[in-house]
Amino acid sequence: MENILTMSMKERTKLKIIHQLSEGDLTYGEASELLEVSERHVYRLASAYARAGEATFVHRLRGKPSNRGYAKQTHQEVLRLYRERYQDYGPTLFTERLAEKHDINIDPETARRWLLKEGLWRLVRSERRHRKRRARREMIGELVQFDGSHHRWFEDRGEECCLLVAIDDATSRIFSRFAPSENTRDVLRTLWDYVLHYGIPRLLYTDYGSVYYAEYTPTDVARALAVLGTKIIYACSPQAKGRVERSNRTQQDRLIKALREQTISTINQANQFLDASYLREHNQRFARTETLLDVHRSAEGYDLKNIFCFETTRTVYNDYTIRLDAQPIQLQQSHAPLPPPKHKVTVRRHLDDTLHIFWKEHELRFTVLDEKPVPQPRCLPLPSDEHPWRHKKPMGRARRA
Repeated sequence: MENILTMSMKERTKLKIIHQLSEGDLTYGEASELLEVSERHVYRLASAYARAGEATFVHRLRGKPSNRGYAKQTHQEVLRLYRERYQDYGPTLFTERLAEKHDINIDPETARRWLLKEGLWRLVRSERRHRKRRARREMIGELVQFDGSHHRWFEDRGEECCLLVAIDDATSRIFSRFAPSENTRDVLRTLWDYVLHYGIPRLLYTDYGSVYYAEYTPTDVARALAVLGTKIIYACSPQAKGRVERSNRTQQDRLIKALREQTISTINQANQFLDASYLREHNQRFARTETLLDVHRSAEGYDLKNIFCFETTRTVYNDYTIRLDAQPIQLQQSHAPLPPPKHKVTVRRHLDDTLHIFWKEHELRFTVLDEKPVPQPRCLPLPSDEHPWRHKKPMGRARRA
């Protein structure tokens, strides 16, 4: 069978120079300069060329498996595991699971190359509009991006729900909670938990969702953050808050599979899993570790239960009642003075659904009524028989006979 030599351009150039040397067209010194090697090495190349010919310059492992490559059994086992258990895993997460659960350590790029060759993974790159990169903030708590990600987090094991994510712009440290939807109650509860864990951030970066923005009056979320001294910045596009959007995309890959491995199917179980291990491990792996100044403010001194709540105002009627959701409420006498009629009181519904009414920050006692009290008519006592009114003569002109 005829031998076929496959040579690179570098090898062909080396062959040409050594051939010219053997023909006497070049000296050993000139060949040394052209090849950028020592003259001693040129002697070695010329001697090998005289013995083996052109095959001298072809790498001996050309067309053969690398001596540093993985064993064939490892290659086959990795592909088998991927087909049977990890078909929707990306190469990076796949190699992590191989190391954790199967004691197989391979490079993610090697796994990617193997999967691409077998047609088990494909690269999907969509064209994206060019946008200028925004530098990270330099202090922890200077800017926190917040967003909700609606997805089938439990796959077929449970209903679709929402992951509320707060990510620090300087460190990419995340804090998240599962909720049925991106509603005001759960957003307030998540922000309250964030403040208890890390403190009060300077800025919150979110979108124009109705939970965060209203045209004429601030929402309960905006009001609560204003009381804490946190300013809200509203993004005009998803790309503007790209850090939290990319985090959501990452969680829709890694977190879904972590929930699957733990067979979690409810929001309560998922939140317990986040607190117990997932958030800590994720932040240890992906958050920036360098020491940065933390500018979160302490929440000490703030009455958080009266800040993260639903708040509205109502006008006091003359009978010291107010109406809330068409329900009459009677204000009661207590140590705090009652507001005069026509004045406004502040009504707060805490996240545990308890109702509280304040006037000038004094809490008032009250009773919820089934219906508004009807004023009773005044009953005047009738005069006695001897009262002059009964013996009073009628006025007017006397009749003519």
